[in-house]
Amino acid sequence: MDKKVIVVATDLEESLVKPLTKLKIIKTQPGSSNVIETLKDLDKNTKIINVGYAGSNVLPVGTIVKVKNSHLYHPNVEFKEHSYSLGGEVDCYTSNDFVLQTTLQQPVVFDMELNTICALGFDVVSYKIVSDNLSLKQYEKVDLNQKWLELFNLIGE
Repeated sequence: MDKKVIVVATDLEESLVKPLTKLKIIKTQPGSSNVIETLKDLDKNTKIINVGYAGSNVLPVGTIVKVKNSHLYHPNVEFKEHSYSLGGEVDCYTSNDFVLQTTLQQPVVFDMELNTICALGFDVVSYKIVSDNLSLKQYEKVDLNQKWLELFNLIGE
C-alpha cells in the first residue's frame, strides 16, 4: 500500500496541522529549491496531501479550496509552462515570491510550493486556506487557526 504524507511549507502550518493528523508531516519551507531539497529522496509512490495558506486575488480570507490545476506564475513570461491537473475547483499559481498584484480575473490562489511538488512526480492533492488578498500585511496578521480543523474534517485525514 502506498504511503501518505502531509506536506506544509511553514513552521506555523506545521504547528497547526500536528494535532489534527496521525500522518507524517513534512515541512519544506517556502520556495522551489526548498521543496526540491526536502522531497528529492522521498519515494515517488508516496501520496502527498499538500495543505497550507495561500493568497487570492478575489476569494475571501478564510475560504478553503481544493486545487484544480497547478501552474507556475511568471506574469512576464510568454512561453507555455507545464501545468498539473489535481481535480479540485480552483487553480493555484506557484510563484517565487509573495504575489502582491495580478491581472488574472478568475478566482485563483497563489503559493510558493505546489507546482514544484507536482513537477517532482508525486500523486498530489492540495487544499489551501486563503490567508490574504495579495497583501503581505494581511498575511502577517492572519489568525485562521479554527479553519485548520474545518479543513481536516473536510479531507478526513
